[in-house]
Amino acid sequence: MQTDNRIYIAGHRGMVGSAIHRALEFAGERNVLTTTSKDLDLRNAVAVDDFFAAHRPTQIYLAAAKVGGIQANNAYPAEFIHDNLSIQDNVIHAAWRHGVERLLFLGSSCIYPRDAEQPMREEALLTGPLEPTNEPYAIAKIAGIKLCESYNRQYGTDFRSVMPTNLYGPGDNLDLETSHVLPALIRKCHEAKLTGAESVPVWGSGRPMREFLHVDDMAAACVHVMNLNRATWQAHTDPRCSHLNVGTGEDLSIGDLARLVADVVGFEGRLAFAPDRPDGTPRKLLDVSRLEGLGWQASIGLREGIEQTYRWYLENRA
Repeated sequence: MQTDNRIYIAGHRGMVGSAIHRALEFAGERNVLTTTSKDLDLRNAVAVDDFFAAHRPTQIYLAAAKVGGIQANNAYPAEFIHDNLSIQDNVIHAAWRHGVERLLFLGSSCIYPRDAEQPMREEALLTGPLEPTNEPYAIAKIAGIKLCESYNRQYGTDFRSVMPTNLYGPGDNLDLETSHVLPALIRKCHEAKLTGAESVPVWGSGRPMREFLHVDDMAAACVHVMNLNRATWQAHTDPRCSHLNVGTGEDLSIGDLARLVADVVGFEGRLAFAPDRPDGTPRKLLDVSRLEGLGWQASIGLREGIEQTYRWYLENRA
């Protein structure tokens, strides 16, 4: 389905951006623009504007972001809010200035209040306090949604937003200082298996409930949403609540996740939970009925996805 689009993927080297790149190539798109952070610092407004003027993209997937788990969010709150606000503001503003036809902004399920009713509907946004451990990051992502909506309302642009649940898969970050829970568990269990360790430490009580989406499913959802005609998109959203949740609609406890990862990896020792460590939000499950109404559902099961991610880790851990 090759088109005349000039598609720019901001953040193509990240887990999500690289998956979107794969999905577009599979779909037959050949005119895809990419650039590394070394060549284009998206926090630099002048550099971003110059890039858009030179390359004139017609579609943008805004997947570039500073991301991390609880520990990283706690340690670097200023960087998480500053860098994400800068990236979003520069890319979205340049997209308007240079007449980009369509932009897709990728957010996060942490935008919703800590105690939001489960499963979380899009309308829950801004109805209560956020989870303190990732509040700066969440505020930046909320600002990205509102930037898109504001430019749409004032200038008639077609800027869309999708809010993924917890993502995992090939290309994930397995640094134990900055990674999310699932990749961290894969690495911990693998290394414990190799060393013959009796136990693997797991942050928190194991009770919080989480939903996990394979990154290739996320990429497929992004392409699906990007390609919806404008009338269909507008019929299923509201100008002041235009974002779409992307997830599986199913969750499990961190304890059950840890046991599943250990089983896939082949670690037979004990899981040592640490209740003194922060749990984060008690539950994060997305209501995905709006996206399902637009014809998309996740297709990769959790065990299958973890097995695939573990194989990728074994091939690339060096």
